[in-house]
Amino acid sequence: MNDGHGINSATPADWDKLRKEYPAIEPNNAVTMEAYHKLAEEEQAKDMVNSPSHYTAGNVECIEAIEASMTPEAFRGYCKGNVLKYLWRYEKKGKSLECLAKSLWYLERLKSSYQGQSETR
Repeated sequence: MNDGHGINSATPADWDKLRKEYPAIEPNNAVTMEAYHKLAEEEQAKDMVNSPSHYTAGNVECIEAIEASMTPEAFRGYCKGNVLKYLWRYEKKGKSLECLAKSLWYLERLKSSYQGQSETR
């Protein structure tokens, strides 16, 4: 956009450029608003489950720092607690699929903490 700040400083050329980049979604288009929102939610949920940006500082993921700060047993308890937390609230938060995916993510992390060990229990 042009040098000015804010929406009021946009020129007609700026608006034309935006219209070309982000065409309006019309009800008779192949992509309906419902389908568009579903795709957007799925993309957001994927990012929020596997690598949410607010859990990374530099090259360090929060989960890795948490694991490094705990004993293996404590970290497994942390993962188990998060599995239960996301299962507990998946029907209440309005993001059922995201909560279930996060629960599975922590379950997989818990499972991977046992890889390479023989079963003792």
